[in-house]
Amino acid sequence: MLAKVFSGTTIGLDGVLIEVEVDVAGKGFPTFSIVGLPSKSIDESKDRVRTAIENVNFEMPDSRLTVNLAPADIPKEGSSFDLPIAVGILAASGNVEKDRLDTSLFVGELSLEGKVRRVPGVILIALLAKKLRIAKLYLPSENAKEARLVDGLDVYPIRTLSDLILHLNGQKLISSQPEIKWENLVDQEGYEFDFAEVRGQEQAKRALEIAAAGFHNVLLKGPPGAGKTMLSRAFPSILPKMDKDEILEISKIYSVSGLLKDKFFVDKRPFRSPHHTTSRIGLIGGGTHPTPGEISLSHRGVLFLDELPEFPRSVLESLRQPLEDGFVSISRAAGSLTFPSRFLLLAASNPCPCGYLGHPKRNCRCLPGSIIKYRRRLSGPLLDRIDLHIDVPPVKEDSLDLYHDAEPSKDIRERVMLARERQLKRFKKASIKVNAEMNSTQVKKYCQLTREAIDLLKQAISRLFLSARSYFKVIKIAQTIADLNNKGMIEAAYVAEALQYRAKEE
Repeated sequence: MLAKVFSGTTIGLDGVLIEVEVDVAGKGFPTFSIVGLPSKSIDESKDRVRTAIENVNFEMPDSRLTVNLAPADIPKEGSSFDLPIAVGILAASGNVEKDRLDTSLFVGELSLEGKVRRVPGVILIALLAKKLRIAKLYLPSENAKEARLVDGLDVYPIRTLSDLILHLNGQKLISSQPEIKWENLVDQEGYEFDFAEVRGQEQAKRALEIAAAGFHNVLLKGPPGAGKTMLSRAFPSILPKMDKDEILEISKIYSVSGLLKDKFFVDKRPFRSPHHTTSRIGLIGGGTHPTPGEISLSHRGVLFLDELPEFPRSVLESLRQPLEDGFVSISRAAGSLTFPSRFLLLAASNPCPCGYLGHPKRNCRCLPGSIIKYRRRLSGPLLDRIDLHIDVPPVKEDSLDLYHDAEPSKDIRERVMLARERQLKRFKKASIKVNAEMNSTQVKKYCQLTREAIDLLKQAISRLFLSARSYFKVIKIAQTIADLNNKGMIEAAYVAEALQYRAKEE
C-alpha cells in the first residue's frame, strides 16, 4: 500500500515542502530504503523509526519498504523527517487513518522510546504551511510555542508517537496550542547594563542616543578604561522594543540556526559581540551548507566589534557590502542564498597599539610606524560607512561619584521611541523604518532643510571634502536630531551637530 505525508525542510531562510511517499510492498525480501538525496542523518532515521514504532507497541511491516522524499533533486538534511516517515509507514500498513493526512504537515525527531524531540527551523515550516494553506501542523511539544508565532494555523504539540497515533485515529484527541498574546510578549526591562551606571561621557551618550533613534553606525575611539565597552554594553537598554513583524523576522533566523533553546522567540533586540578571532564565514555566514553568520544574527539589532583594528582586514572588508545593502548573498555550487543583515554596527577602538596616544596624563610608547600600521588596518571605505565617529576621552575625576547616578536608560529610551514613532509615521508608505535606511532619492523626498542648513552643508562639502556618501549621511543624522527635538525641518544647528560626528583627519 502507498501513503503520502507532507513535511518540510529549510533552505536558507525559506521553507520547502517535502512529500514523504511510503510504499509497503506485499512481496519481496524485507528491506527498508530511503531515496530522494537523503543525508547520513536521514539514512540513520531508519533505525530510529523502526525502534520507535516497535517501542510504542506497533509492528513494522515485514516486507519491502521504500520511502521517497520528493522532490528528489533537493538535498535533505537533519532529523526532522523521523516523524513523517513513521506516520507514513503506519498509514501505509493500515494502522493510521489516511483521511487526516491530506491537510496536515509533520516534522519532528524520534527517540528510540518513541518521544518526539525538538528540531530547528520550525518557524519557517509554519510559514510554509500557512502559505500553502495547510491547516494543521504536528510537531514536537517543545517547538509548539515557536510555531504559534505564525497566525492562522492549528498547531498540535506532540510528546510521543503513540499520542499522535491515538489522535489521528480519533481515539484520544490532542488540544491545539493556544494563541499567543502579543501585547505583553516583549519584556523591555531587565538589562545587564544601564546608562545610569556610566560616569561622565555625556557627548558619547548623546551620540549613542542619536544612533539608537536613527539606527546609525557608531565608532567609539579612546584610551583603555575610558568606558567604551561599558557604553556599548549599555547601548541595548536604550533601543526601542520590537514590533510583531521584527520579532518574527529575527526569530526565523535564530530558529533555523538552532539558537531558540529555552525561549520560543527573541524577546530583545539582538546584541552580538564576536571575538576578533572570528573567521569571515563566522561573521558573514556560509559554509558547506550555508548558515547565517553574526551579521544576520544581529539583524534589527547590534553587532558590537570590540577592538576593531584587531580583526583581520579581510574580515572587516567583507562588511562593506552588507552595511550598504542590508543583506548578504552567499553563492555556492548548489545555489545562492540570501540572508538579511540590517544591523547597527557598534565598534570600539584604541587610538594606537598601546592605547594612550593623545592621553592628557600618560605618554604613548608606540613608534610612529606602528601607529601608522595600526590605523591602516581600517580602510577608508569601511570608515566612510560608519555614521558617527566619537572620541571617548578619559573620565574626569569629578565625574567618578559613586553616589550620584547619571540619567537612566529608561528616560533616554522614551526619547528614542518618540523619535522612532515620527520616522514610522514619515515612512508609512515606504519600505523602510528608520532614517539610516534612506537612499538618496528618499533623502530628497523626506528631508526638508532650512536655507541656513543648506548653506552650511555647502560650506562643509568644500571645506571638509565630504564624499557623496558622507554628504547624505550628514543629512540623515541631522534628520534624526530633528526627530529627537520634535522638529519637522532640519535646522542649521542640527547639521552642525551632525558634522561634529564625522571622522577626523589624522
